[in-house]
Order: sequence, then structure tokens, then C-alpha cells
Amino acid sequence: MLSQKARYALRALLHLVEHAQSRPVQLSDVATAQVIPRKYLEFIMVDLKKAGLVISRRGPGGGYVLSRSPGEINFAQVLRAIDGPIALVPCASENFYARCGDCHDEATCAIRKVLARVRESAVDILENTSLADAARSELAAEGQTQPEPA
Repeated sequence: MLSQKARYALRALLHLVEHAQSRPVQLSDVATAQVIPRKYLEFIMVDLKKAGLVISRRGPGGGYVLSRSPGEINFAQVLRAIDGPIALVPCASENFYARCGDCHDEATCAIRKVLARVRESAVDILENTSLADAARSELAAEGQTQPEPA
């Protein structure tokens, strides 16, 4: 299940896509617009910054911007930065593999095989859905068009 922290991170990033075309967006503006507790959003933005997904700028006119174009940041990158593994069990994870403590034979484990297929499907969708794709979809649903990047 997607954590609340990951949902907030995605909402904050989509807000940056839609509002940070010409200038950085202040954390308080994101928190207010997306109804995210400000203090919690601060922690989330630190994680996103550590993952190289956002850049913070200090001083007057400061705030947050994406580190690269919205088309170059996908959902899988965001979820891994916030929640870690996408796989439902550690033995099915490619990036965060760990052997299950109660597994009798990993090579023949039917649970692992099924959940590895689930992970592959999920990763395929998440890696092929960028922030730009999601923002376009959201704006289209609202009857708007996305502004051209500056």
C-alpha cells in the first residue's frame, strides 16, 4: 500500500510541476494548496532533495523547484526515495533484496514468483509514468492545459 508520505510527496511534486515554471515555490504555498501539514512536508522535501529530485533555493524568492524536467522524473523514483522498495516482499525486490527469514526454498517459492511478477508490472507502469504525464492527465481532467516550461 502506498504510504501517506509518498502520496504527499507526489502531490507536492505535481504542485511544483504546475506552479514552478518561472520561480521557486515556497514550502508554505505547497503545504497550503495541497493540504499537507507543513512540518511533515519539510521532512518529505528533505528526502526528495537527498534523492536529487528537487533543489531548494534560499533567500528572497527562494523555495523549491524540480531538479530536472518533469518528463525525466518518474513515479518509481519518487516512491523509492520515500518508501524504499516497490516489491511487496523483500525477496522479490531488485533494489532492496533481502531473503525472507521464514523461506524454506527461495528458488521454488510460489509466493516469491507471483509477487516478483507483480513487482515487474508495477515497476513497468511506475517507471513509464513521469510527473509530466501525471500533471497533463490531472490538468486535462480539470479542463486546463499545462503551461509550456520556461
